[in-house]
Amino acid sequence: MKDSEILEMMVDSQSHWPGLCSNLRQFFFNYGSLMSLLHAEEEFDIDYAASLAGRSVELMAKNEIPATPANFTLWFNFALGTIPRLNKTIYALLANKRKFDRSVNKGLYDTFVKQQVGALGGVEIPTEINSIIANARDHLAVAISDNRSQIQALDQVSSDLDRGQDAAVAIKRLQSELHDATSRAARTEARLAESSAELAKIKESLAEAELRSKTDALTGIANRHMLDQHLRSSLISAMEHGTPLSVFMLDIDHFKQFNDRHGHQVGDQVLRLVASVLRSCVRDRDLAARYGGEELIAILAGTELEECRDVAERVRAKISGAKITKRATGEDIGAVTVSIGVAQFVPGEAADTLIRRCDVALYEAKKQGRNRTVVADAADVALERNDTSPQSS
Repeated sequence: MKDSEILEMMVDSQSHWPGLCSNLRQFFFNYGSLMSLLHAEEEFDIDYAASLAGRSVELMAKNEIPATPANFTLWFNFALGTIPRLNKTIYALLANKRKFDRSVNKGLYDTFVKQQVGALGGVEIPTEINSIIANARDHLAVAISDNRSQIQALDQVSSDLDRGQDAAVAIKRLQSELHDATSRAARTEARLAESSAELAKIKESLAEAELRSKTDALTGIANRHMLDQHLRSSLISAMEHGTPLSVFMLDIDHFKQFNDRHGHQVGDQVLRLVASVLRSCVRDRDLAARYGGEELIAILAGTELEECRDVAERVRAKISGAKITKRATGEDIGAVTVSIGVAQFVPGEAADTLIRRCDVALYEAKKQGRNRTVVADAADVALERNDTSPQSS
């Protein structure tokens, strides 16, 4: 065998390593994306942990916070100071003299602590992912072993030649080793690429499932779960940065009578139309969501009250001007109108208080004759949350 042929075989045996490395990087990128919520538990000195616990209990007692496991975990993290946004939010609430009632503590826990405590904690990683990781680990071990074998083979040939052994025998041994290593490297590269692709599919499926869990099936806009999450984080951000935030809630006028007269399928068609108009009138950074039944809501970050009212008015006018026909028959079913309540977030108020003020303004729009927009009075923040909310119709 010519020296050039041997060199070509050696190059070919090594040519799979860039592919292996690339696939390996992609595999761990996909794996890292899946495991991004996995955090190692932090260990503390016993005395330090005791002092943090004592500080947590003092803070809870001072703010009249019930001693529940979730509340203790929340305030222990505050005392620890390792979640900066949690601490900034609590300091903002304290500055606004906000009472840390059950709703506020739950909101803080769900937003900042639960996602860390619950991120894969106590949940077994799916068997499918474990299998893929095990296979990839085996593939990597084989690739490392093959590379080590090639290096040893080259060293052995060099040693044999130095000792004066027959060059043809040494070269033949090297040829056999390089051929086997090239075949194994190609198989390993293909298997690792396959494992990475499987992980990518799982990641994509999880992303799709997460999106479905946050989307209202009928209207295609955000559902109540997503609304609650987004509103909590938006209120926190508004307090942190001192920026305005406004919300408006709309209710389809006489929707029950409309359903009774035209049927639920047409009612669903109207709901989808109203949701589509709402989504088209707000910015990408805003949230359009279904609050429940025929009530929809929009959260406008960085928006003052008057600007929010203008957006709400555009939504109302666009809906009332739409021509609606039955899809099955083409029959004109008349105009659909909505009543809207608008409110601006007052720093320190709870999310449910803000929603209640929107609801009160919406009810006032109904009282004034429907198909109109009414702005809430900021003084309504003083309303007790346990008051009975007026019913829309």
